[in-house]
Amino acid sequence: MGLAVAGWRRTNRTTVEKSLPRGDREAVVVAVAAQKGGVGKTTTTVSLAAAFARYHGLKVLVVDLDPQNHVHLALREQVEVGGGALSEILTDPSCTLEVEEIRASTSVPELFVTAPDPDLLHAEDGMAHRIGKEMVLRRALEVTRTHYDIILLDCPPNMGTLTINGLVAADTVLVPAQASMLAVSGIDGLFRTLDEVGAQLNPKLGLLGVVLTRVDGRTTTSNRDVKDLVQASWGDVVLPVEIGADDKLAQAQMAGQDVFGFAPTSRAAQHYRELAAELLERLR
Repeated sequence: MGLAVAGWRRTNRTTVEKSLPRGDREAVVVAVAAQKGGVGKTTTTVSLAAAFARYHGLKVLVVDLDPQNHVHLALREQVEVGGGALSEILTDPSCTLEVEEIRASTSVPELFVTAPDPDLLHAEDGMAHRIGKEMVLRRALEVTRTHYDIILLDCPPNMGTLTINGLVAADTVLVPAQASMLAVSGIDGLFRTLDEVGAQLNPKLGLLGVVLTRVDGRTTTSNRDVKDLVQASWGDVVLPVEIGADDKLAQAQMAGQDVFGFAPTSRAAQHYRELAAELLERLR
C-alpha cells in the first residue's frame, strides 16, 4: 500500500508552468537587510540600483518587500505607471506569475521596481499557512532572474516571513548599519538569522558585507570605535566604502528621485558610486 501511494504521488504530481519565457541573463540576487529601521536600508537599496543602472549599464530590478513601500516613495517621480501586486504572488497558491510580470518601469533606463502594494501589510498573515512559505519568492524569481543582471531585495526591518523569503531567494546579503553603537549592536541577531537560513533553507547564501551609513565626519573617534567593534565581532566584513551623512539624500527622497538624478555632484552620490563599484568587484 505504501509503494502504491508513493507511485500515485509521482505520476500525478503537476508541474507549475511559467508563461514568461526565459531570458539570456542570470542575475545576482542581493538581499538588503537590517534588523533595525532607520539605518538607510531603502536609501542604500535604491541608490545602488540607480548607480548600477546609470553608471555600469546593468539591467536592475528592485523588489520592495517592505509593506511601508519606501522604495516607491523614494523614487515616486521616476516610477512609471504599471505593475501589479507582489502580495498576490506571495499569498495566492494558485498564482503562477513571475515577479517580472508585475514590475514597473522607471524613467532611468534599465532600472525597474515592483509597484507599491498596500496589501503587503497583510502578506505575512496570508502566507502563514502556505506549504513551503519561505520559498515562494525564490520560485517567483526563477525565470525573472534570467532577465536581469542584478536584483536587489529591500527587506523589512524585522525577521518575519517576508524577510526570510528575501534571504532564501538571495545569493548574498548586504547589511547597512548606521555608524553608532546602538545600531551596530543589532547586527548580532541578524547574523544569527543568516546562519540559520543558510543551514536550513539556503546553503548557498553569502554575506556581501556590512556598509556603515550616515557616518558623521565630525565624530571621528566614535566612528573608529564603531568600526573597531564591527571588526572585532565579525572579522573583516565591514566594507571599506562608507556612506557619509548628507542632507541631499533626504532632499532627493522628498523630491522622489534617486540621488544621482537630484544631486549628482553631492557627497552622497559620490559615496554610493564608490560603493556600487566596490560591490561589483566583490560580486565578480
